Amino acid sequence: MLEIKGVKFQYDKGKPFDIPDFQLNAGDQLLILGKSGSGKTTILNILGGLLKPLAGEVRLGDTLINQLSGAKLDKFRGKHIGIVFQKPHILSPLTVEENLKLANFFSGINGDRNLELLQELGIADKRKAKVNTLSEGEAQRVSIARALANKPDLILADEPTASLDDQNAEIVVKLLQEQARKHHAALIIVTHDQRVKDHVVNQITIGGLS
Repeated sequence: MLEIKGVKFQYDKGKPFDIPDFQLNAGDQLLILGKSGSGKTTILNILGGLLKPLAGEVRLGDTLINQLSGAKLDKFRGKHIGIVFQKPHILSPLTVEENLKLANFFSGINGDRNLELLQELGIADKRKAKVNTLSEGEAQRVSIARALANKPDLILADEPTASLDDQNAEIVVKLLQEQARKHHAALIIVTHDQRVKDHVVNQITIGGLS
């Protein structure tokens, strides 16, 4: 379903680096480990179509993501890729429910499973609450819900456990895995957090950019 082949990237003054080739099928999970400055977030941004590689192919299904641009890329990403950012990209003045509906609106999806999703993530009772009233763990769950709201084929999680204690870190990883399995989505977790290693069998470790 997801195929990465010959992908290269370079920042203006940085050393070029390659992303290892790999393939994932629906339901597969991959952990990309690396220290700060190793290019983990760059890889995630390339996989999600937020950055264009210098060379190579990023293919999801029958679509070459790196050949899309503008509105076509935005629409494709909204329908097929869910991204959980390190710091939750949710709008604090809106309620939990409104954040999910906003994601639905931009992707043209009706949002008929939003309540079910919030129930699965244990925050249905917070659906009318403003995001700025939530705990850090609850806000991270909302971020996961928003990423999953449009039934993506690929879930990308950037340092989802970085600011969480051990208990909440394990809960978040298991929630991501459960949701990916339930909806037959491929899951890629990008992190420096060694606590995640015990939860994902398939792993890639990358080096630094210097």
